[in-house]
Amino acid sequence: MSVDLSFWKYKADVVHEDDKVYSLACCDGELMEGLEPLPIEEIFKEIAARFSDWATSDRSHYEKEGRGAFEIFTTPQIVRFDCYGMQDADMNALMDVLLGFGCPLYDPQIATRFDSWTDQ
Repeated sequence: MSVDLSFWKYKADVVHEDDKVYSLACCDGELMEGLEPLPIEEIFKEIAARFSDWATSDRSHYEKEGRGAFEIFTTPQIVRFDCYGMQDADMNALMDVLLGFGCPLYDPQIATRFDSWTDQ
């Protein structure tokens, strides 16, 4: 089973258009006016530290026998994980990394962004 986990951070006082951001920024890689830039290098470092016992061919592909795999797609404004056969605990660890950078999860499988704690 494949699961897509997407993350971004809105600028202050911007109308939240989650479906549009997902489609344009997370899927098409477009930069959007209403999104904050993210510290992508720091995010990659945190992921590498959290998943240091996973095999990786480069910083965007991780795999561990019996635990599945994930790929990372980024732009300066978004991070998307494409997860394959992963356990919930490992996907939660990915979510925790991005929460640490103030980025709530957008789950396109149910078209919901879990951002009730932000300044919508």
